[in-house]
Amino acid sequence: MKEIVAQILALIFYKINMTDINKKMESLTKDFDELPKVGDNIDGTVIANDRNTLYVDLSPLGTGIIFGKEYLVIKDLIKNLPIGGEVTAKILDLEGENGYIELSLKEAKQAEVWVEAQKALADKKVLSLSISEANKGGLMINWQGLTGFLPASQLTVANYPKVAGGDKNRVTSELQKLVGEKLDVQIITANPQENKLVFSEKAAAGESTSRKYSKAPRADVNMLERYSIGQEIEAEIAGIVDFGIFVKLPEGDEGLIHISEISWSLINNLKNTFKVGDKVNAKIIEINKEKVSLSIKALIENPWKAAAKKYKKDEVVKAVVIKISEHGALVSVEEGIYGLIHVSEFENIDNLKETLKLGDAYEFKINTIDSDAEKMTLVLNK
Repeated sequence: MKEIVAQILALIFYKINMTDINKKMESLTKDFDELPKVGDNIDGTVIANDRNTLYVDLSPLGTGIIFGKEYLVIKDLIKNLPIGGEVTAKILDLEGENGYIELSLKEAKQAEVWVEAQKALADKKVLSLSISEANKGGLMINWQGLTGFLPASQLTVANYPKVAGGDKNRVTSELQKLVGEKLDVQIITANPQENKLVFSEKAAAGESTSRKYSKAPRADVNMLERYSIGQEIEAEIAGIVDFGIFVKLPEGDEGLIHISEISWSLINNLKNTFKVGDKVNAKIIEINKEKVSLSIKALIENPWKAAAKKYKKDEVVKAVVIKISEHGALVSVEEGIYGLIHVSEFENIDNLKETLKLGDAYEFKINTIDSDAEKMTLVLNK
């Protein structure tokens, strides 16, 4: 008889328990059109932030936690997040440690950024972003936690690494110069499935995304047949780099004016003197099958030719200090004529720096002059 009563009571409690479970399930389905699953984003309220663990109220599902490596990654992101603050997180495990629902704030944030990236792509939005690193293929850009790639082929003419023969080490060296610089770019690919984010400087500048100027002449073009040494031409500046200026030649080819062939005067920053689109007159000084080198200063008489008649040893001249180094001071006697005051003329380099100031003019006596070698040494006139 006792066994029968026990079985009846067990059946009653079972039915009560199942009824309670069903009610809870009905409550859940009322709040969700479809129950959340692993990989879904879910909204919640922060209820505690303690001991490298963030607790999130996900009522009526339960409580979610962000802990371990996930917490450390977002520590700076949530340090000012108040209790009661709203967050959106990605579900990693519905039955996690101690029954908590394991969440990832980082992955949810990335999902939001990918949506923003796709919107920026559709809107052709121009972004001003810093270059984080360079490799043989192009440049890397960090944007809102995502790492994107800016291929060298998507750089503007001004920043494209113009390296004869396409030497990869030299290309990388040129690209390294852009690290830390800010460039205006557009997103041209945003694929979260492949984790692929690609930028283009050319698109932001309104240039065609196919290279307008190739880094080397076409295989069917022989520069020796198109141009001749000594030929004077007007060319348009297509790009400015540290070592010189690239110009578009009349036939549509590209030539280089090395910085040493631009002026008889010293030029510290080409971008302060020239800009892309400027027209310059230059003389062709070297040609091979794939390369044309030009000179602007070849069209101007070398000031050193007149220097031998104009300046003599022991003559006193007035000159401006334009550079100081461990070897001494470089002074400008006139445009294109420079002289060196050696450090040995002073007690030491500190004494030189105390005596001569950059930008100031002093009287110097010519010690030696060699117009053929384009050299002059001077001493301070006391």
